[in-house]
Amino acid sequence: MTDEATGPVGEKSARRSGRGSFIELIVIVAVALGLALLIQAFIIKPFRIPSESMVPTLQIGQRVLVNRVGTHFGDPSVGDVLVFHPPTGAVSDGPQCGETPKDGAACAKAVRTEAKENFIKRVVGGPGDRIAIRRGRVIRNGKLADEPFVYPTCSTGDGAGCDFPVAITVPPGHYFMMGDNRGQSDDSRFWGPIPKDWIIGGAFATYWPIKRIGFL
Repeated sequence: MTDEATGPVGEKSARRSGRGSFIELIVIVAVALGLALLIQAFIIKPFRIPSESMVPTLQIGQRVLVNRVGTHFGDPSVGDVLVFHPPTGAVSDGPQCGETPKDGAACAKAVRTEAKENFIKRVVGGPGDRIAIRRGRVIRNGKLADEPFVYPTCSTGDGAGCDFPVAITVPPGHYFMMGDNRGQSDDSRFWGPIPKDWIIGGAFATYWPIKRIGFL
């Protein structure tokens, strides 16, 4: 008598079981990849920090995770670190600001077209806020903002664009963005507040390098 566990029938059953397990593995991997792509496309996306504009909060080459959902269900708050598309005036050879700034004032209006590049900065003013800058520090609605994260390049005289003492008003639905390294940041001071529609999402955590893992 042929032992069923080791005979022809058992071998066929084992082969079918092996093929079934392989197909199941392929399906699991495909589903996992699909979920990962879905999450990256619509929920959470990683970004690499390309410049020193957010020092000391974020260093060049550091990686952050960005929540792409949150800003669709609520408005950003002052202090949030956002990834967004800047106006084309920030990256092109055309006009940098959407209008000629008043003497002593930052750019109050961005050009109308959105650039494809991604920037990361911090919200320092929202719709209706009056914004002036002295020695790199934000004066919001007449009061010096509490900004312990600011790198003191402006205070040491090593930076540019540190003083805009004449206040501007942030338009409705717009946000005034600045880097934490105020003397080394290309931001809303020069190309204006950005509309909410240009915001990709809020950076909420850093995952690389390992020694800097944490929440923002």
